[in-house]
Amino acid sequence: MEPRLDLPIRPRRNRRNASIRDIIAEASLGAQHLVMPLFVMEGSQKRQAVKSMPGIFRTSLDPALRQVEQLQKLGVRGIALFPYIEPRLRDSRASEALNRQGLSPRVIKAIKRRFPDMVIFSDVALDPFSSDGHDGIVRQGQIVNDESVAVLAQMAVLQAEAGADYVAPSDMMDGRVAAIRQALDEAGFTSTGIMSYAAKYASSFYGPFRDALDSSPKAGDKKTYQMDPRNQREALREAALDEAEGADMLMVKPALAYLDVIAAVRQHTTLPVAAYNVSGEYSMLKAAAKAGFLDHDQAMAESLLAIRRAGAGIIFTYFAQEMAELLKKI
Repeated sequence: MEPRLDLPIRPRRNRRNASIRDIIAEASLGAQHLVMPLFVMEGSQKRQAVKSMPGIFRTSLDPALRQVEQLQKLGVRGIALFPYIEPRLRDSRASEALNRQGLSPRVIKAIKRRFPDMVIFSDVALDPFSSDGHDGIVRQGQIVNDESVAVLAQMAVLQAEAGADYVAPSDMMDGRVAAIRQALDEAGFTSTGIMSYAAKYASSFYGPFRDALDSSPKAGDKKTYQMDPRNQREALREAALDEAEGADMLMVKPALAYLDVIAAVRQHTTLPVAAYNVSGEYSMLKAAAKAGFLDHDQAMAESLLAIRRAGAGIIFTYFAQEMAELLKKI
């Protein structure tokens, strides 16, 4: 006879089949929760592999439009645009960021014209445009705050003018959300949202992203403006400041190494919270799967569910298209 324990409480009863598990699941993951980052470049019919990010490409407009069409068919509602700016156009003032006929405004207009329902998050930072590779302007070896904010605010207005749904300041300069909100409102773009990178850490997980845009700092590092990985309470302060200055969404970046920060920010705000499943997190999983150390699809889904469970309503991830394709099969 099988021994039987006297257990009135048996948690396994709620896990005994797939239907029960689905009914009581605390976190869900759908294509509508995902935002696909796209790297765009000048040219026609160009598609360049990002070597450190298997399956990810820098593309010109035509391939980008085809990918947006695929994403929309899969139910992905948002894209995040990051421009690769040719080195000859970069200078110490990041002046190309204010070119109305520049790459970002043209791509935003073209995507909005073809896919008006696709939500566009447009990056507001100077590093792709700067010959110094920093998110702000460099003066005598220092990243100057207020002068950088003035340029970022102008940049945000140009992106709103082109049709961006949300401008996304990822620079971590002090006061930039308030300045951008004021500039947008004065220019008549009161409906354009701000998705602030409220808690962006000085992380080693950004390496492949910087390969994609060739945007590494030429000197120094970003630790005087991006956050110290040792701090969580500081993230709550940054998030509260951005909310008070007029942000419509708050971002935590990276995601998997900062699930505690996502959870803390979620508990302290009523705004939508996004998280960025960054390039290094993506590339690590790809490398482990290629080596046969883990199951790619299961690890991808588990990682994204963990970010959702921590409290992120929106996930920026290079897995967006693959995950959406997998969800179609389930």
